[in-house]
Amino acid sequence: MNDRYDAGYGGDQYELVGYDEYNQPVYRQVPAQGTQQPPQQQPYDPYGQQQQQGHGYDPYATGTQQQPPDYDTGAQQAYDNRQAPQAGYDPYATGTTTAYDPYGQTATSGQQPRVAEQTAYIPQQAGPAEDTEAPDARERDYQTGQFAFVEEPTDDSEDVIDWLNFTENRTERREEAKRRARGRMVALVVVLALVAAGGVGYLWYAGKLPGVSSSASKSGTTTAAGAQNRDVIVVHLHNTSGGGTSTALLVDNTTTKQGTTVLVPNSLALTDDDGNTTTLAKSVDDDGSSGTRDELDTVLGTNIEGTWRLDTPYLQNLVDLVGNINIDTNAAVPDPSTTKKGAAPLVHKGKDQTLSGKMAVAYATYRASGEAQNAQLERFGQVMQGVLRQLTSDPTAATTTVQTLAQILDPSLTDKDLGTFLAKLADLAKGGDYKTALLPVQNDGTMTAQASASVVKDVLGGAAKSPDEGSAVRVSVQNATGVKDDTEKARVVLLNGGFTFLEAGTPSTTSATSKITYSDAADKENATEVAKTLGLPTSTVTKGTVSANTDVAVVLGEDYKPSSSS
Repeated sequence: MNDRYDAGYGGDQYELVGYDEYNQPVYRQVPAQGTQQPPQQQPYDPYGQQQQQGHGYDPYATGTQQQPPDYDTGAQQAYDNRQAPQAGYDPYATGTTTAYDPYGQTATSGQQPRVAEQTAYIPQQAGPAEDTEAPDARERDYQTGQFAFVEEPTDDSEDVIDWLNFTENRTERREEAKRRARGRMVALVVVLALVAAGGVGYLWYAGKLPGVSSSASKSGTTTAAGAQNRDVIVVHLHNTSGGGTSTALLVDNTTTKQGTTVLVPNSLALTDDDGNTTTLAKSVDDDGSSGTRDELDTVLGTNIEGTWRLDTPYLQNLVDLVGNINIDTNAAVPDPSTTKKGAAPLVHKGKDQTLSGKMAVAYATYRASGEAQNAQLERFGQVMQGVLRQLTSDPTAATTTVQTLAQILDPSLTDKDLGTFLAKLADLAKGGDYKTALLPVQNDGTMTAQASASVVKDVLGGAAKSPDEGSAVRVSVQNATGVKDDTEKARVVLLNGGFTFLEAGTPSTTSATSKITYSDAADKENATEVAKTLGLPTSTVTKGTVSANTDVAVVLGEDYKPSSSS
């Protein structure tokens, strides 16, 4: 085989010069005859190592002599006739003797510039692999270790960053804490200002603000009282065992959120449907609930919404249902069911006494010897307020309690209405916004404007209007029985009978018999009625002389028995 390759076109000839890194034969063009031969090149050493001895190509630079492939004798001879290179092979035929550095650098003198050349290869033979790497990238072949300070930050830099984050967070927390403190301070100031304004407004409304004149305060209170809204019902306690009644008005002032029990004495003078003067006690017995309610509205200037008739057995059941009551008793009450002398009292006198239903009824109806009827009335008021403190504030539950009593109510007041009303009063009583007041009534059953202003105007929001003077039969009573309590007992009986009571004092001596006198023939019938009311025989009635302001004069003697007139 020839070591030259004739392309067959144009006479160009090529000769084998060695093998590349891919073990492919490399050829070069042989210049025409008469042309100067280029300088010989060193054999190709892909790993930049020089052969130590002999000739031939060592592709792995092991240092041992290796013969090229034996293509033919002529090719071997041509190969052997070449001068053995002293340095690495230069495949680009640059004519230099420097060893090949695959990374573009020499071992001692740095980078070596690459020279462009022309490499010939046989047609239809695959050329060398295209070098797609940019020249700059080959010239700057950096190692990753040179950029360690970018990819792997040192511990010192991390510590600095952590410290900066810590100081920044701590500063932000301090600023946030300061902002919150300022916000809380502003909110506190606003709340205090609102509370102060509300307190001043309440004191001004109640007329208790310092510096406000008393006259202005009174005027403002009167005006406010007239504009207030009140819900009122009347309750009549009927003593089914001892006789008699006790009356009270239950008031719910929805404007001021105050509750009141107004105690109404039986001696209050009323005017019935026929225009005749009567008393509260007589009206309850004769005119019933509806007539008495209308008469009270006329005298007091109120608008009573309903009547609650509460007999003593129902009061006992009511106290037991609410779980007993606690009140401050002002008297020791004997047991009415026993006549044994020296028996222990049913109700003891003292503070915070617990009363059952039976004890509450005994205390509410008790009237000691020589006491006025108002004393017993005040005890009834204590029991009512104690019941309200124990009663539930839930309207539904209170209605159930009323229904459990199974009492017959007045048509003007249903179970639901009464239960809801009592629940409201119970809520006020528990909160301390409840009181008891006694309606001031004079001996003749009338009310003066000054005496009744504090109750009628302020509590009831009405106007007192007593019956015209002289419309009722005026009865003067002189007590000659020697028993002081007989005057009060006679007064109660006469007032309950619809008469006007006038006290004539007590004589120095007693009288064995009673005497009733009238001066006008028209009053004879009235005098006879007085005798019947006091439980005296009609034979005691005589015509005689009486004082100018009296229609019938009565002198009570030792024959007067208060028990017979009860």
